[in-house]
Amino acid sequence: MALKDVRCGAHVLRFDRTLVMGVLNVTPDSFSDGGKYTDFEAAVSHAERLVQEGADIIDVGGESSRPGAQSVTLGDELNRVKPVIERLASELKVPVSIDTYKSKVAEECLNAGACIVNDITGLADKKLIKVAAEHKVPVVLMHMKGTPQNMQQNPVYKDVVGEIYNFMRERIAFAKDLGVDDIIVDPGIGFGKTTEHNLEIIRRLGEFRKLGCPILVGPSRKAFIGNLTGLPVQDRLEGTLAAVAVAVYNGANIVRVHDVLEVKRAVQVADAIKGMR
Repeated sequence: MALKDVRCGAHVLRFDRTLVMGVLNVTPDSFSDGGKYTDFEAAVSHAERLVQEGADIIDVGGESSRPGAQSVTLGDELNRVKPVIERLASELKVPVSIDTYKSKVAEECLNAGACIVNDITGLADKKLIKVAAEHKVPVVLMHMKGTPQNMQQNPVYKDVVGEIYNFMRERIAFAKDLGVDDIIVDPGIGFGKTTEHNLEIIRRLGEFRKLGCPILVGPSRKAFIGNLTGLPVQDRLEGTLAAVAVAVYNGANIVRVHDVLEVKRAVQVADAIKGMR
């Protein structure tokens, strides 16, 4: 099934190739790059560099969702992300996404120029769905079992892919009933999943195509790669590239990553093998 284009404000996402979403965490405590880009100019420069390296989307987050992370106040999150989004939206030639589950943060950042909402809670907040509908922006709907505080405390599934699929199908219908037309699904690698769950999701990723939505996958530097290789977070590039390549071959339309330059090159080859070149 061919995917329709997705409009994000003045931008259009086309899925004739795999898109690369570059991660910009303006947080002090993210698992991979916490504290690196809390300075405004450092954040802006990093986003510009990601675009130069080939990012098709920049995803800005102001609250860490690593296992065990604590929530931050609305004010703190807005102070971190809104000025950066205002600057990036006015300067970059790619769409800017806001990574948040708070409706007020989403609304303020969409007003500031963001044109995608990336919600790790799978649109648990009905107000956020209404905000996205009013602004006519696409939403990334992610699956997470539990919360960042408890999601990795022995997650259990009878059928991890089947359960995520059913969750997505229900949430897509709910969001569309409330006026959100464009939805991107993210099975939530590392969010309430064991290493084996993550491997099975990537292996069976093609099953999510039946939902009729673009599929986003975020394996970048995740713990399952460290569990498989025995390597710390800063040494997980090769594992990330392997996971990305297999995910692309199995149906990913967007990959969310930290290492844009290297991933972009890997994706170009994976796309060619799939016959998308």
